[in-house]
Amino acid sequence: MDTKYKRILLKVSGEALSGSKGTGFDMNVLSEVSKVVKRCHDAGVEIAVVVGGGNFWRGRDGHNMNRTRADHMGMLATVMNSLALASAFEAEGIPTRVQTSIEMRQIAEPYIRNKAMRHLEKGRVVIFGCGTGNPFFSTDTTAALRAAEIEADAILLAKNVDAVYDSDPAINPDAKKFSELTFKEVLNLGLKVMDSTATSLCMDNDIPILVFGIADPENIVKVLCGEKIGTVVSN
Repeated sequence: MDTKYKRILLKVSGEALSGSKGTGFDMNVLSEVSKVVKRCHDAGVEIAVVVGGGNFWRGRDGHNMNRTRADHMGMLATVMNSLALASAFEAEGIPTRVQTSIEMRQIAEPYIRNKAMRHLEKGRVVIFGCGTGNPFFSTDTTAALRAAEIEADAILLAKNVDAVYDSDPAINPDAKKFSELTFKEVLNLGLKVMDSTATSLCMDNDIPILVFGIADPENIVKVLCGEKIGTVVSN
């Protein structure tokens, strides 16, 4: 496999792991994603992963709950997803480490940048859980931050939607699909690629975002090989 990128950060939404169920895990999705990651790993690509928690917890959702408490619950949801992904990766023979930005030593390693870099250099996949460890920051921002810290070549943003549109294609059948965008266009048009904090972080650190649908996990390989699917966001 001739890949375009040497080190990538794969951002997987929590909802994507639930498949058609909508909540929890779809074990078939976990297995299919793991098989594709295995092929990328065997091709020599260094892979870090950030996973969301939306299949378990979507924030306050209108309930009268303190935002900080709600965000802490979301961080714990990402740990469940991280452990599930790690288990699926290991079942495929991929050496994997889970690091969390909130310390929970009996479950995972604490996030230490130098240690994460060493794991990647040794051919281990590293999964980052607990977001940034701070409330008010999304897992999108975590992906941008960790990508900058580990000097990733690109962020692969695996979503339930196959690209970036000017409106929700599930609601508007005439929604316009973008194949390429600049970070400034994303911010000026208010497009829902990542939140504005994550988008600005990627812009400042010149990290391209490759947005594609995870319904077909094979898209991960296609994007890695430079095939033009989904949307590319860059400077």
